[in-house]
Amino acid sequence: MVIEYQINTPLCSKDVSDVFISSGIKRPADDLERIQRMIENADIHVSAWDGVKLVGIARAISDFSYCCYLSDLAVSNEYQKLGIGTELVERLRQHLGDEVSLLLLSAPTAMEFYPRIGFEKTEKAFVIPRVK
Repeated sequence: MVIEYQINTPLCSKDVSDVFISSGIKRPADDLERIQRMIENADIHVSAWDGVKLVGIARAISDFSYCCYLSDLAVSNEYQKLGIGTELVERLRQHLGDEVSLLLLSAPTAMEFYPRIGFEKTEKAFVIPRVK
C-alpha cells in the first residue's frame, strides 16, 4: 500500500464525513453541508489517499506567520497505526514552516498520541464550547 499525501486538493464532504465516522472523531458527520463549510473555510488541509480513497485528513486554521490551530486530525479505522496521522501532521508542519506554532484540542482518547509526535501538553488553554 502506498499512501499519497496532498495539500489543499479539493475534497468532497461525503468522503471527509466517511473518514470522520470511521476514525471515531466526534464531528457533525451527518450534516454534509456543515462538513463542506468546514472544508471550504479551513486555511489548509492535508489529505491522505489510498488510490482514490480518502483515508486521512488534517484540517487547520492559520495566519501562516505565528500560529496554526489543527482543528481535525482523523484517519480511517482500518488505516490507523500505520503512521498516517503522524505523516499528516509532519506534512502540515513542513508547509507551515518554523515560525508557526501548532496547537490543538485533543480528544480524551488521543491524549497519549500527541506527545509521541512532538506536541507538548499545556495547562494554559481556555475554551467556550459550541452549542451544537
